[in-house]
Amino acid sequence: MALLFFRKKRVRQHIGGNDPATSPVSPSMADKQTKFEALVHALHGDLYRYAYWLTRDPNVAEDLVQETFLRAWKAIDTLQEDKAAKGWLITILRRENARRFERKQLELVDLDDHPQPQHDALHSEQQMEHEWLHRHIARLPEEYQEPLLLQVVGGFSGEEIAEMLGLNKNTVMTRLFRARNQIKEAMEQKNQARGHGHG
Repeated sequence: MALLFFRKKRVRQHIGGNDPATSPVSPSMADKQTKFEALVHALHGDLYRYAYWLTRDPNVAEDLVQETFLRAWKAIDTLQEDKAAKGWLITILRRENARRFERKQLELVDLDDHPQPQHDALHSEQQMEHEWLHRHIARLPEEYQEPLLLQVVGGFSGEEIAEMLGLNKNTVMTRLFRARNQIKEAMEQKNQARGHGHG
């Protein structure tokens, strides 16, 4: 929680001031700042979860979210409807993540090649399931991976995903269906292999 507060505070400092009432800015600027801070408060958690799924690194995820909010501040006047805010911010975050790869090609590591440290049995099994799911989503073609993440992690409807990706809804629904099928088939193969191992 302290880290979250610190990050939000840094964003506020970057946009100038903490309290619109005492800040030497125009009323319209104060309204803009109030609207922006409401967005940060309401959607920081959702953006962080999505960024963490994309990056698997809490520090990189936080940096992505912060950069997203800073860009959002500069363009907040273009946000016409509050209900569109989450999709708008996710779109900015996706672009920021793409820029990250343009700036630096990161080395991709296959988790199968690196044994994970073992903890207590329950935590270890949950962690392994989570890693397995993340690994298989990451192996999907990008055209399937992106809508699935937006649905599962972002909680967006097919229609919202279509708008964000610039696709028609039928295309999105087809890609979601195929992505889920691929994950399901991989899970069935895994369970069969596990059954043969115990049999």
